[in-house]
Amino acid sequence: MTPIEIIPVAGSTLLGEFIRLPEGLHRDDPQYIAPLHLERRDALTAKNPFFGHADLQFWLARRDGKYVGRISAQIDHQALSLRPDAPGQFGMVAAEDDPAIFAALLDTAAAWLRGRGMKRMQGPFNLNINEEIGLLVDGFDTPPMLLMGHDKPYVAARLEEQGLVKEKDVYAYIYDITSDLPQSARRLLNRPLPADITVRQLDFKRYNEEIRTVTDIFNDAWRDNWGFVPLTEIETDFLAKSLKPLLIPRLTSIVERAGVPVGFLVGLPNLNEAIRDLNGKLLPFGWAKMLWRLKLAGVKTARVPLMGIRRSVTHDVIGSLLPFLLIDKVRTEAAKMGYEKVELSWILEDNLPMRRMNESLGGVAYKTYRIYDKAL
Repeated sequence: MTPIEIIPVAGSTLLGEFIRLPEGLHRDDPQYIAPLHLERRDALTAKNPFFGHADLQFWLARRDGKYVGRISAQIDHQALSLRPDAPGQFGMVAAEDDPAIFAALLDTAAAWLRGRGMKRMQGPFNLNINEEIGLLVDGFDTPPMLLMGHDKPYVAARLEEQGLVKEKDVYAYIYDITSDLPQSARRLLNRPLPADITVRQLDFKRYNEEIRTVTDIFNDAWRDNWGFVPLTEIETDFLAKSLKPLLIPRLTSIVERAGVPVGFLVGLPNLNEAIRDLNGKLLPFGWAKMLWRLKLAGVKTARVPLMGIRRSVTHDVIGSLLPFLLIDKVRTEAAKMGYEKVELSWILEDNLPMRRMNESLGGVAYKTYRIYDKAL
């Protein structure tokens, strides 16, 4: 058997090979959607603010002159500042269905992390907990939504052969918004709201301020969640620039109590639906096709990647109603705009209140993503 070479990624050419490698693996997978190459370059270079508080390394596996796998390893110093025992992470894992390739890639990532003092390795994180997380282990029969992963079914077995064990599952919930809400949920939402509760759209005239408000609520709402790492101000700025072209005011909501923002929801049109046949390329005609589909032809699916309620209001009756209110608002507006399905993701498997709420509103957990752990 020809030996497998593990090559550190350095320079634009190898990064391009790293970005494109999954496209060959998924060539016969009708559900796979190649992410835009330009977007991936932004996410995997120092343009991404994550690089400002992390150490990272990417590798390619090569055999007989052909690239056959890839992986990343990263150490998030912000996570370590919160939890000194935080694990090192791996991510971006993809390879041909060969245990030897996976062994070589995972051993390389583990050695890199171990050499920098890490005691455990968790992943996949692409590249951190506030981006794409987890390996798809259920739900291969539907395409991924915007900024969600899609993996080959054999990858889980290959990881487990190398001693990785489940640490946590997260779910993506899908809503068929062409169907009516369950009656129990409708009765709850038909209750009159207190006079001091208002729901409004994100104000684009104060865009940067609004994004910072959303980030502040997000960091407050999820700070005790498993693996939480707060968004920083520079990451907020990057997020604002990245999301602005996709934001539609009607798919955003900010809840205020006595004029103070206490909750938010951000829905985005599912860009993946608009780029499905572009093979990651925007040139020469990809830009025109993507914009036409998003703005004129329309897409039928959307994703809610961001939602949060301030902890100060979660323990009273009104606070427990606000998530229902926000999700119903995006359902209603999306349906008026011609959308048919909305994904809310991701939800931790042990976040039972949020899971029960999603299910009471008619949501179905249709995809499962798994985070693995291994002692080093």
